[in-house]
Amino acid sequence: MSFSTLGLSQDLVDAVHSAGYTEPTPVQLKAIPAALQDQDLMVAAQTGTGKTASFALPILEKLYGPNATAKKMHSKQVRVLVLTPTRELAAQVHESFNLYGHDLPLTSTSIYGGVGQGQQVRQLQKGLDVLVACPGRLLDLIGQNHVDLSAVEILVLDEADRMLDMGFIHDVKKVLKLVPEQRQNLLYSATFSKEIITLTNRLLHNPVRIEVTPPNTTVERIEQSFYRITAPYKRALLAHLITAGAKEQVLVFTRTKHGANRLAEYLNKNGLSAAALHGNKSQNARTKALEQFKSGEVRVLVATDIAARGIDIDQLPFVVNYELPTVGEDYVHRIGRTGRAGRAGEAISLVAPSEMRLLKSIEQMTKQEITEGDYLGFDLNSVIAEVSRNSFNNEEKPRSQSKVRTPRNLRQRKQQNNEAEGQTRSPAKEPRRNQRSAAARPPLPANRAPDEFRDDEIDNFGNSVDYVSPYQNKDGQRGRGNRNQMAGRAQQHNNSQRQRGNFANRRNRQDPALFVSPDPTPAYVAAQREQRSSTPLIIRKGERLPSLEQLEQLEARSTSKRERPALLGGGNN
Repeated sequence: MSFSTLGLSQDLVDAVHSAGYTEPTPVQLKAIPAALQDQDLMVAAQTGTGKTASFALPILEKLYGPNATAKKMHSKQVRVLVLTPTRELAAQVHESFNLYGHDLPLTSTSIYGGVGQGQQVRQLQKGLDVLVACPGRLLDLIGQNHVDLSAVEILVLDEADRMLDMGFIHDVKKVLKLVPEQRQNLLYSATFSKEIITLTNRLLHNPVRIEVTPPNTTVERIEQSFYRITAPYKRALLAHLITAGAKEQVLVFTRTKHGANRLAEYLNKNGLSAAALHGNKSQNARTKALEQFKSGEVRVLVATDIAARGIDIDQLPFVVNYELPTVGEDYVHRIGRTGRAGRAGEAISLVAPSEMRLLKSIEQMTKQEITEGDYLGFDLNSVIAEVSRNSFNNEEKPRSQSKVRTPRNLRQRKQQNNEAEGQTRSPAKEPRRNQRSAAARPPLPANRAPDEFRDDEIDNFGNSVDYVSPYQNKDGQRGRGNRNQMAGRAQQHNNSQRQRGNFANRRNRQDPALFVSPDPTPAYVAAQREQRSSTPLIIRKGERLPSLEQLEQLEARSTSKRERPALLGGGNN
């Protein structure tokens, strides 16, 4: 049976033949005649079976066929509205209308987000026969009064199940309130869930239900297989299968956008030209990646499920599930990118141990057993050794051995000082205490008398010394700056105590004449003298010379206990 027997005009039949199609597919055989009879359709067919042509051809026939009624559209009005869930699907459907109607006076455009709306608004101002739109951008332009849906004659919901999954059900309901009630409705979906059936009961009027194949089944011509591999080694296996199998055009599906970017980067580093396609890419970048993949400039296209619907790539031979989808229906749409229009195709899945349950659920849904594929001599042991070697080389140093961060200006200053002094850093660093000890220990002068006292920087043993300080800390390593700080704190404490005393005196307001200090007795003077003689004299070295009062106290002591001020080390002995 040919397309001419389906009620299409000769112009459309010639356009289909020029596109490379000679015989209609099963879904086209059932859907085209029913659509030409103005009936509502509810079509469930596998992806890649010619669903787009099954509604595009009868729409063009009704608009421009011999029995079509000429109708002039006013500005901003459209006759046919096609809603799609993704930008790629909208562009592909619009391209199909242009392909089949290139000899017809067709006016059409597609609108979607991610690009500027200026060109889209200019196209809408003229009035259109066919408008292919995503719900979000369509409602945006309606709110700006750029689109008028009051003259819509045919409404098409393509990939309706996907629109529900993406949360467009509320946008679809808003659009339904803006179109006329008297219209023809065509609903297409790869799968029919309970939610889709509920929607069709409210949207369609006595629809003709067409199910070419059982729900949620895969194309029989697609050869399916899986490979058991742990997650860290999936990308190595994928690169090996593409290279060893001489695959020239490969579509790879990942679960996350970040995973798509990382996999594309890995493949490029290993000599396989690859590009990533996901929702974070701008529309221009997504369109460019698709064009490069279709033209063969890019060998591997790594995409998320955004490309699982509506991407029509002619003669795509190889599809890879890098990660299995969590929803079984998405598996059907993924592998449906190959084996289109009756052609053969191959789909493989890289399955980690944690994904085996997903594989079992897919087999139960599709009622098919997926066999394990040929690894083509893939050596897992060598890959494990390479990954381990790379991870060891890239391993970070422990925190205890890592360099302590210093401010940039301080680090640069130290480096400049080292260069000015001709110093170089040694690879093996000693502890800081030892470094300070070595740096602060000057050479011992020759002929130093053991009992000779000199006011210099070292003692008789070559150690840096200081007189005992009353503000020494526990480890005895407080420097001169810290001593000054302690002295400042003591001065503050004395001042505060003095202020408190003054305040108490002012508060009491007692006459100081009432208090007479007694004259010191000879016993009291002797006790004070004995106490002063038993206390060692402490003089800090390096700050100032002993005062006259200190020297007099030293001379007043007993000549039998002639003693010298003790020379103690600064904790570096």
